[in-house]
Amino acid sequence: MLGIHMQRSMVVVLTMSVFLAMIWFNTEPILKALHQDKALSKEAGSYARYMIPSLFAYGLLQCILKFLQTQNIVFPMVVTSGIAAVLHVLFCWLLVFKSRLGSKGAALANSLSYWVNAILIFLYVRFSSSCKQSWTGFSKMSFHNLLEFLKLAVPSALMLW
Repeated sequence: MLGIHMQRSMVVVLTMSVFLAMIWFNTEPILKALHQDKALSKEAGSYARYMIPSLFAYGLLQCILKFLQTQNIVFPMVVTSGIAAVLHVLFCWLLVFKSRLGSKGAALANSLSYWVNAILIFLYVRFSSSCKQSWTGFSKMSFHNLLEFLKLAVPSALMLW
């Protein structure tokens, strides 16, 4: 059931990410409506749009990390985070400085780093013998009882807020 719960959390997080992505996509007009500086609103809006891919990667990554933490599997998280951090330096150098994308490049570098980390840790879960019992593959069961899952997830999220 642990794998099913992880998949349920992924469904919920990805669904919420779609709504958050819409807000991020409209950051510039939202900031302008709040009477913020126009140049700042434009730059923040551009940055937010380029950060949208990271929203989905970060959500999936957090679901997988919690899945591993509940099983006391920590070392692979350290390794994949370390790899992503080293690559992040390279991504920043390439996308911010070499390509001269500036803040857009920084947002893209963040997105790439999150996706690398999410993919690496997912590959660990998929192929590791440590997760053989808890991860049996994707299942349609993850779409069942979503309302019951949300009854627990929403209050938990609000406590963190």
